[in-house]
Amino acid sequence: MMKIQILGTGCPNCKMLEKRAIEAIEQTGIEADITKVEDIVEIMKFNVMSTPALVVNGNVEIRGRVPSVDEIIAVIKRY
Repeated sequence: MMKIQILGTGCPNCKMLEKRAIEAIEQTGIEADITKVEDIVEIMKFNVMSTPALVVNGNVEIRGRVPSVDEIIAVIKRY
């Protein structure tokens, strides 16, 4: 199962990224576990300085912006 993490402290952009990631998973039918990481210490372990960020299977794919649903789908299809 794919593991998707949304890194962010709960700001509106972080919530939007989570919503779009869920939508992308629903559209593709891929089985994935989506979790939010809001602890700043945990976020820093990914070497991410600007949030929100999208992490797929431990790899930071997008950081510092909210991608479109289509862009998220393109990222997760690489896995």
